[in-house]
Amino acid sequence: MMKEPNHVDIDKLTFYLEERIPGFQGPVTADKFAGGQSNPTFLLDAKSGRYVLRRQPPGELLKSAHAVDREFRVLTALANTNVPVARAHHLCEDRSVIGSMFYVMSFEDGRIYWNPALPELAPDQRQSIYDAILGTMAALHEVDVDAVGLADYGRAGNYFQRQIGLWTKQYRAAETERLDAMEVLIDWLPANCPSDEGRPSLVHGDFRIDNLIFDRHACRVRALLDWELSTLGDPLADLAYFCMCLRLPADGPITGLAGMDRAALGVPEEAAIVAQYCELRGIPAIPNWHFYLAMSFFRLAAIAQGVKMRALKGIASHARAHEVGAMAARLAELAVGLLEQEA
Repeated sequence: MMKEPNHVDIDKLTFYLEERIPGFQGPVTADKFAGGQSNPTFLLDAKSGRYVLRRQPPGELLKSAHAVDREFRVLTALANTNVPVARAHHLCEDRSVIGSMFYVMSFEDGRIYWNPALPELAPDQRQSIYDAILGTMAALHEVDVDAVGLADYGRAGNYFQRQIGLWTKQYRAAETERLDAMEVLIDWLPANCPSDEGRPSLVHGDFRIDNLIFDRHACRVRALLDWELSTLGDPLADLAYFCMCLRLPADGPITGLAGMDRAALGVPEEAAIVAQYCELRGIPAIPNWHFYLAMSFFRLAAIAQGVKMRALKGIASHARAHEVGAMAARLAELAVGLLEQEA
């Protein structure tokens, strides 16, 4: 039975879905996936097959937070594109059914890799996995947002300026002590923000290896998951955010590849990843690459600082909250170390 985050009337849910999803048939059991999703996610095991239910948490919510309806909209829009996504079945905006808005999508059976070093695989397979990741990212950023009905999915222009403002505000709200490196970044990033050029792309916002489901028998992506932070913006934000894993410590609460022999592992170097991405999209080399990386570290540092504040208050949900929070200063220092690099 589904017991968390709140009790759910399974019979009521079953009746509702049988009326609205073609072929859906109970009885149904529901089990919450492990992990700290801000939008709780459940496996529905029904007589007609397996499905995934993703819901808002119950209770009072911030106006723009936990927008599962936006996630459903993206999945629906991407259904006939080259971006691998789960099939969107139904969005329920009637909160009386289970206590909050939710949607149901297909269950995509496959593998999720949590460690970017891919210790489960052989070196030749690792390169193929990274090829599949970059192919998926490039396909996402090539989506014509006008053609798929997402032209109004985010604000146009000044993407990084808005992101800097947002994460500075988030950091200040969670600040527990002065971090000199964060102060440097708060001054440097707005003054060195690249100009906003070209049409906006659909940006995932949390493009990590563990947000991808891979085929169990082939090095290909079955589905890109967790669209909660998606919007329209600069696609280089996703590329830089993904590349952070190459510079994060291997033994930290957020697993990275820093200091590892990537050639021996069969994992591509950062320059090769960036070059391959540019080739896939047919774009020139990226100037000011250090800005995009520094921005990604700044954003992650602000997130870590929020975890730290919640850990100090005893309300953090992350199992390693104190370790994640302690990374805020180190992440900011890594960003500052990038500022003097050549573009």
